[in-house]
Amino acid sequence: MINTALLAAFIPTFLFVSLTPGMCMTLSMSLGITIGVRRTFWMMAGELVGVGLVAVCAVVGVAAIMLGSPQIFMAFKWAGGAYLLWLGVQMWRSRGKLAIPETGDSAHASARPLQLATQGFVTAVANPKGWAFFMVLLPPFLDDSRPLAPQLAALIAIILMIEWLSLILYASGGKTLSKLLSRGSNVRRINRVAGTLMMGVGVWLALG
Repeated sequence: MINTALLAAFIPTFLFVSLTPGMCMTLSMSLGITIGVRRTFWMMAGELVGVGLVAVCAVVGVAAIMLGSPQIFMAFKWAGGAYLLWLGVQMWRSRGKLAIPETGDSAHASARPLQLATQGFVTAVANPKGWAFFMVLLPPFLDDSRPLAPQLAALIAIILMIEWLSLILYASGGKTLSKLLSRGSNVRRINRVAGTLMMGVGVWLALG
């Protein structure tokens, strides 16, 4: 189904790339700080759907069309960045559903699963670096002498597994940071750290 030599080279390559800090990992860490690892799984689900979609489209050439229409792509990028920037400002001000309330009532910090999944999906799909990366990385690991579909399916499955593990690692780091900062009732500081990270993701998404 897939060339084992190419697979042996692909796994460490993508593992290194996935563990490198980026927009999705920063988002995962910021949500791990504010809402915990378990609820961040909803964002991860949306992000993984987006990553899978980008990978498939990059291979079949749709990425070239999108990158060839800068007006449409820039509009989508700016809209997604503005949304994440607005969420970051709200969190920095200890407001909004993603912020931890200063009263300590965590129930008010809940956000709808669909909202979290949408954040993850938008961040993954609107990242031009992700499109360019898959366009450059995937083709060299596809064997022209073998059927394309099984190879692509196997590589995407590996990509999503590695991406998921990386997201959990970053979210767990955020949760640990949250526990450290919460000593001494520094809830506002937690919100500001997470909000700053979220705003950074938004700016990176819009300008990257």
